[in-house]
Amino acid sequence: MEPTPNFSLSDLRKALPIQGWEDFWGEGKAFLKTAAAAYTQQKKAFTTVILYNIIAMAIEKFVMTALMCQGKLPNNHTMKDLVEAMDEAFPGAMSGIREGLLNLDQYQEICDVDTFNIAGPAMEEIPVMLDLADRLQSLVEKQLLDGKNEK
Repeated sequence: MEPTPNFSLSDLRKALPIQGWEDFWGEGKAFLKTAAAAYTQQKKAFTTVILYNIIAMAIEKFVMTALMCQGKLPNNHTMKDLVEAMDEAFPGAMSGIREGLLNLDQYQEICDVDTFNIAGPAMEEIPVMLDLADRLQSLVEKQLLDGKNEK
């Protein structure tokens, strides 16, 4: 296929950051702080399902921060969709936490009415989830936000 005179690959420009990513960043940190404190203090009101959902919200906010800084968005908001979007935007960056994040989808299937399912994790699984969220936060902060500020 011959290039057309009206278009060439050099015409493609880097996407601009999507405004509001700072809000997502702050919200992600707040969700993670809340979940970590609730787990550490063994607050009875924070069941494993509630802790899972707060941690998942932190993870989603961190992913959205990274993607928005690159002018990108995920197709949907399951962990699979979020990880795939990060893999596409930042090849190799998720290798250390990819499988752990994908495993989080096993606890909830809420997108399809016919297969709706919520299964709470065991309390012993919560520290692993908190660690995943913390590692993602560090990844976004060190590798992605620092890189954005250098440009």
